[in-house]
Amino acid sequence: MQGCMIDTLTTRRTLLAASAAGAVAVAAPGPIPIIDSHFHLYDPTRPQGSPFPFTPNAPPFLPKHFRESAIPAGVVGGIKVEASPWVEDNLWVLMMIESEPMITGMIGNLDPLKPEFREYLDRYRKNKLFLGIRYGNVWPVHDMVAAIDRPELIENMKAFAATGLTLEVANPRVDLTRATLRLIDKVPDLRVVLGHQQALGIPVDAAVRKQYTADLEELRKRKVYVKMSGLFRSKTAVAGSAPDPNDYKPVADFLWDIFGEDYLIFAGRNKTVIEILRSYFQAKSPAAAEKYFWKNSIPAFRWIRRDPGQPQL
Repeated sequence: MQGCMIDTLTTRRTLLAASAAGAVAVAAPGPIPIIDSHFHLYDPTRPQGSPFPFTPNAPPFLPKHFRESAIPAGVVGGIKVEASPWVEDNLWVLMMIESEPMITGMIGNLDPLKPEFREYLDRYRKNKLFLGIRYGNVWPVHDMVAAIDRPELIENMKAFAATGLTLEVANPRVDLTRATLRLIDKVPDLRVVLGHQQALGIPVDAAVRKQYTADLEELRKRKVYVKMSGLFRSKTAVAGSAPDPNDYKPVADFLWDIFGEDYLIFAGRNKTVIEILRSYFQAKSPAAAEKYFWKNSIPAFRWIRRDPGQPQL
């Protein structure tokens, strides 16, 4: 009887040990999934051509090309950002990405100063892949700084905020940052992402830097997200040279000190850049790295999981 009890206890201990080992194996962290929150699609070979890119004879970059470039970099999903001022290209993109589940949605292009803005907004927002719009100084006709006091802009932005979509402000300038703050003060319910903010660098002039820093700190209080989506290149960097961690660290530190781990978002598919930024954020904490590479992009853009390889909260 005693031997039977010992055998039973031994068996239970073995099973518990095996179960614990299995639990550890399941819990072991794997590679951090990456969401590329900013890429463009275009096809200059279309009969109507393409206003972007500006490089002559550029080859098309379509959903299949995104997949091909994303997988080797460890990118599991992406958000397409519109680079065309043609309103009909919003539909062209939505039709193309419908069949590519690696693309979780798009930031479209609608001009909030146009009389037909709300008509197009009501039309496109019904598509679950339409995540918001891009506005700022993307094209010569887009000048949010000059338009910030125009009543039609504010009224249309209030209607836009009511949809729950995201406004991406592009491209970074000191005056555009100030205009963004003024816009949010007029439309407090806006969800805003600042695009490519690291590209501006840190203003050299002390007075400009002080005001710029204060504006960013106010935007952080208003829960604005920021794309730290590349590496700032110093003026002494050689064209075509490999990214140098020393080039990006001052700007990365500058944005980190203001926005912290909850409001910075990644974009890109360059493996060298990814490794440099992975090291930077892992040094902060594994949780900070996860937030930067994918978790923060979910509340920022409200994208939906379309592919089994994509993470979810």
